[in-house]
Amino acid sequence: MQRCATFLKKPPINPPSMQATTANASIAIRIHDRLVAATTRLDWLAPLLLRLVFGYFWAETGWAKLVNHAGFAERFANWGVPFPDLSATLSGATDLVGGVLLMLGLMTRLTTLPMIFNMVIALALVVLPSISMLDDFVELNEVLYILVLFWLFMAGPGRASLDHLILKRMTRAG
Repeated sequence: MQRCATFLKKPPINPPSMQATTANASIAIRIHDRLVAATTRLDWLAPLLLRLVFGYFWAETGWAKLVNHAGFAERFANWGVPFPDLSATLSGATDLVGGVLLMLGLMTRLTTLPMIFNMVIALALVVLPSISMLDDFVELNEVLYILVLFWLFMAGPGRASLDHLILKRMTRAG
């Protein structure tokens, strides 16, 4: 009789192998939730670090173009950039001022626009004529720069920025 009762019992809904998978999924979900909670508290850090390093890079590049203006104007002329003297000055000023503004997180979205334009011109006039394959294109520094600047344009500077501080004060005052 006991044998019949055992036979009539339903098998477990989750066999042992599935229970292990469910337990692993549960652990993964808990780890994911903790990571999300930790990164949400620190969501200001990534844009700040990106702006500081990327902005410094641009400020330094702009400074070099302005300090060595004659050399850069000559390079611009060799590349076929129109009005090389003026273009080198504008490019250097855009990089220097834009880099400083990015580091501060001040007028970030507006600042990215002339910087993107600067890179598009560099791509079109200097770099693209020598590129023949998609692989070569996606490995260009200028493409990466444009994408980072576009990300800053879309996402903004983050909470650790003058933009955020000014907006917060304006919202409180208004």
